[in-house]
Amino acid sequence: MWRVLSTRGFEGLTLRAVAAELGASTGLLTHYFPNKRALLSHALEELDRRSLARPRRTAPADGSAPPAGLARVRASLLDVLPLDGEAAADNRIWVGSWDHALADPELAAAHAGRYARSRTALTAHVADAQRLGELPARADPAALAAGAQAFVLGLVVQALFAPEEFSAERQTELLDAYLAGLAGLAG
Repeated sequence: MWRVLSTRGFEGLTLRAVAAELGASTGLLTHYFPNKRALLSHALEELDRRSLARPRRTAPADGSAPPAGLARVRASLLDVLPLDGEAAADNRIWVGSWDHALADPELAAAHAGRYARSRTALTAHVADAQRLGELPARADPAALAAGAQAFVLGLVVQALFAPEEFSAERQTELLDAYLAGLAGLAG
């Protein structure tokens, strides 16, 4: 399924294409996926699992303590960006899925749920940064988290369409400038 998605996108993700990639019959595949929508839904659930299983900057592999406050907000946002090949491939699939999700209420609800869960986690990190005096205490942490998520998702799209202009270093610089602007409001 991933090879089909990476080479043909969601438009090319058909039962026939996946069956051919697997060297199986379409009939065998329909035993597991009765239609294209079921295949799309499975692909997005699998991508969600893969994304969640990816190593995170907020859970250091060396066993050290995770970052706190604004550093944790930054780490969480960096984890979303297409800073390497795997993250870029995953983001291409996510962005490619938006058209299908917008046309299908069930897929749209699943996407909305994923983004809401991400904002909820980010809101907790923002609140922690506010307690530490690193972000403005008077601001609504949910609003700051929503703004940061929107900024990063916009940056994802720009990086996917113009990777030479939005290298990993440039994406990081832009994120750092955005966060510095927020932190400057705390002073």
